[in-house]
Amino acid sequence: MKYDTRHGGPYDRGAADYYYWRAYRPHYFEAGTYTSPEVTELTPDEIQAYKAGYEEAEAMGDRKDWG
Repeated sequence: MKYDTRHGGPYDRGAADYYYWRAYRPHYFEAGTYTSPEVTELTPDEIQAYKAGYEEAEAMGDRKDWG
């Protein structure tokens, strides 16, 4: 399945949450990340996109090294 990978979208937020060691918390931003309203009530398709981003990032194993 193809997902909208725009910055701030559900797929992007899932991938970013994994990368930055944040908890799995489906959400996205209407436009720019942190500069537009955050959406926390997602449709099933949006949740699937978030989950796909998180799980694909997890499968790659790439995470931020804070050290």
